[in-house]
Amino acid sequence: MRDFPSPDSAPAHLAGLLALVLATSTAQAADIGDLVEQRRSEAIAIASDLFDYAELGYQEVKSSARLATFLEQNGFEVTTAVAGMPTSFIASRGAGKPVIAVLAEFDALPSLSQAALPRRQPVVEDGAGHACGHHLFGSASATAGIAIAEWLSATGTTGTVRVYGTPAEEGGSGKVYMTRAGLFDDVDVALHWHPNDRNVAVPESSNGNKSARFTFHGIAAHAAASPHRGRSALDGVEAMNYMANLIREHMPSRARIHYIITHGGDAPNVVPERAQVYYYVRHPERDEVEVLFDRVVAAAEGAALGTGTRMEYEVMHGNHPLLPNEVLARTIYTEMRAIGGITYDETELEFAKAIRKSLFGNQRPLATAREIAPFEFRQKTGSTDVGDVSWNVPTAGFGAVTWVPGTAAHSWQAVAAGGMSIGHKGMMLAARVLAATARELYVNPKLVAAARTEFEQRRGKDFVYRPLLGDRTPPLDYRR
Repeated sequence: MRDFPSPDSAPAHLAGLLALVLATSTAQAADIGDLVEQRRSEAIAIASDLFDYAELGYQEVKSSARLATFLEQNGFEVTTAVAGMPTSFIASRGAGKPVIAVLAEFDALPSLSQAALPRRQPVVEDGAGHACGHHLFGSASATAGIAIAEWLSATGTTGTVRVYGTPAEEGGSGKVYMTRAGLFDDVDVALHWHPNDRNVAVPESSNGNKSARFTFHGIAAHAAASPHRGRSALDGVEAMNYMANLIREHMPSRARIHYIITHGGDAPNVVPERAQVYYYVRHPERDEVEVLFDRVVAAAEGAALGTGTRMEYEVMHGNHPLLPNEVLARTIYTEMRAIGGITYDETELEFAKAIRKSLFGNQRPLATAREIAPFEFRQKTGSTDVGDVSWNVPTAGFGAVTWVPGTAAHSWQAVAAGGMSIGHKGMMLAARVLAATARELYVNPKLVAAARTEFEQRRGKDFVYRPLLGDRTPPLDYRR
């Protein structure tokens, strides 16, 4: 990917476009903000239901239906089970161009069940929980979509709004299958957001990511009486892990490799006949992800050879890095600054102070919930399937503070704050920013054209989209 300039050092061909964004008035955005606020109670009720459902990737039956029904009841035409995924949907309202897509996620994470309390207390022991805030994500996006559609209708503005219900973001790559199926081909702009511990609307990229489950097959035998007659599949896994850890010294510094052993055998006195390890490989460049992944595969092949076992692997998911778009990011940033951040009431401050006692590392001041982070390029180390969307249509997103500042994603503390008013306030901020940004794009076609121009320049004329997960079908059982 090309180097990304800071806003202050934007190339000459973008300077005029950025000035256009900065000059765009947000004075008339209040009307669409009112339409969002009218849905506040419904949005919170939906988020609360999704919080309680806490459904894992590709199992979000109730969550998906709740959002789709909400949209359908508000005049959207809803198509479900698209791109081979039963819990996906596309909801559309309006007519003509531009077509603006609003992405909605709703899957939870395993083993992070948590009540909306400032102390560790699972609702269901070892149950799932919304530790990445996708219950808020889905509700805010649907609420914004409805407000946008109502504004289009009330003002007689030409345009289409679509809400994409995208399952299994956490390791399932739902958006990749939608992209591969061509479901974004006629979209002009895609907008998204994500729960966060600060308000941030900047151009950003991320790590690409490719994952696989490596399964080793050995020969079972009595571990004490006849170990020489067995071949341990667990030895294969451990040998692979050892070699993969050696790779860390000789891989690019921006790369990441991490794994878990999902099965290591069944009894200590039986030489394991089957063992499995689940790997993620990440890098900011798509091609480097593939090179590093091939090295991990080679380590697995060597481990199988050395331990007398047999290895097979299944690619589970693959995401492109995010392709930044400064025109869209600047538009979002302008709207977010106009709306402002979050102010906690006394009860929320008490909750935040209590939960901060359990946090490790960065203790960002609580007052930062009221602030908007500076506009500067950000390279994220995480990954998202939004990346594939961003290489096929101009795309931008932002983060809204739904967690106590200083909270890490994928933690019980994130679940706790996301289940009460701190999370709900950030969710409503996100819905307002999405709606206001879409409004600016509908009334200012030059912004849409500018975003497309930048998109094509950054992507390059020779770019050919190739999903990192190949031609596999959605792994609907990957969380079972």
